Amino acid sequence: MFNHLLSLLIWLPIVGAIPVLLAGSGRRGLARWISLLVAVLAFVASLFLLTGYNPADSAMQLVESHVWIASLGVHYGLAVDGISVALILLTSFVTILVIVGAWEVIQDKPHQYMAAMLVLEGLMIGVFCATDALLFYVFFEAMLIPMFILIGIWGGPRRVYATLKFFIYTFLGSIFMLIGLIYLYLKAGTFDLHTLAALPLTMKEQTWLFFAFLIAFAVKVPMVPVHTWLPDAHVEAPTGGSVVLAAVMLKIGGYGFLRFSLPIVPDASEHFGWLIIVLSLIAVVYIGYVALVQEDMKKLVAYSSVAHMGFVTLGIFIAFMLVRDTNNLDAAKLGMQGAMVQMISHGFVSGAMFSCIGVMYDRMHTRLIKDYGGVINVMPWFGFFYVFFAMANSGLPGTSGFVGEFMVVLASFAANPWIALFAAFTLIIGAAYTLWMVKRVLWGDITNPHVREMKEINGRETFVLAAFALAVLALGIWPQPLIHLMDASVSQLVQQLAVHKI
Repeated sequence: MFNHLLSLLIWLPIVGAIPVLLAGSGRRGLARWISLLVAVLAFVASLFLLTGYNPADSAMQLVESHVWIASLGVHYGLAVDGISVALILLTSFVTILVIVGAWEVIQDKPHQYMAAMLVLEGLMIGVFCATDALLFYVFFEAMLIPMFILIGIWGGPRRVYATLKFFIYTFLGSIFMLIGLIYLYLKAGTFDLHTLAALPLTMKEQTWLFFAFLIAFAVKVPMVPVHTWLPDAHVEAPTGGSVVLAAVMLKIGGYGFLRFSLPIVPDASEHFGWLIIVLSLIAVVYIGYVALVQEDMKKLVAYSSVAHMGFVTLGIFIAFMLVRDTNNLDAAKLGMQGAMVQMISHGFVSGAMFSCIGVMYDRMHTRLIKDYGGVINVMPWFGFFYVFFAMANSGLPGTSGFVGEFMVVLASFAANPWIALFAAFTLIIGAAYTLWMVKRVLWGDITNPHVREMKEINGRETFVLAAFALAVLALGIWPQPLIHLMDASVSQLVQQLAVHKI
């Protein structure tokens, strides 16, 4: 029953978008229910990965391979490891909450909105499954189309500017990756990632390829200094677009480093790892200060995402330093595990934060912090969720926001205490900008009469926020199932670094 499970996960939401579109704007209720049914079926199908995947085996599993373009040796190749499984589950989980969250909010062409969201889900899952570099690139680029549509049609007043900036940044970055893949194909005669990883490359070749991949994936993470498209995209995107963008799409940059930079160009990744570490620390510290002065809630959380994703790249590349300088494989494994846990945790926390902002925006039609104040007086249940997610965003122990960052800090300390000091500083600055926002939005007297008219969250909104809260709490209290799911895959990656060093 698992022979074509990955194809089902990819194409079920994409094909399911067709009846949603056919339902048309005249039958909005039907379009919404079909989209929810498709999203739920995709999530249920993703749960079968937990049955079909053996977490004790580090090999790529549930393999599918079919000739796609015979003349070029291109295959429709799919497979997953523990990291892929975790990210697929995150994607299918978040998609359900996004569709439920947009149920009453999206009144203009809801069938097109829901269809775009389903297509985006299938393409993102395709990225996490692809074992052929060209297939990966196709999914990687195709994701831009539904997100471009989501921001461009249902976005804010400056949506055209935001969509063009988002598209230009990500598309130009991807061109460098395509050039690198073409070069590798001419050398190997195939786009198979396993074959490309075994290809002997000189240091000069690896250097050029490393920077080609770096530009593509750094834009997606995004890393400093190519992060400026993200705040604009978040501010103008509809709530669902912001949730998917932060919760899933940003993770594709970190995933790309694991699938391309680490196995294909290990020498260059080790040699230039210091650059990634420095850029990651800048993201953690400097971008935190940038978030502190933001007046728009969405922009603040967007900059927060850049800072938190800095832990992902830091955890990945600190492993290179640990293997190279100290041969401390346990600490290297801890750092990479922390990066993976941080990816999943940030998906929950950032998705929840943007959902909370969306709840307030639906009532007040403003995201400016100064327009609020005293919200807790009229929306106590909402205030409970908002404070909880703010604590998770600050890295409070007991929430998922603490686990991954703490693991990366521990690994960084084993490599260099100064790196750990800068990384741990995020616990202070993160609490500063997050709690400063919460204080001004939730507490104090009501000075804006429109705030007094705000209604408490309804059942639909409670379901979305409660689902995010349970995920954040479960991962914060008991991260072991997630760590176990990815353990063999992470161990294999670290072992590759150690073998390569020898």
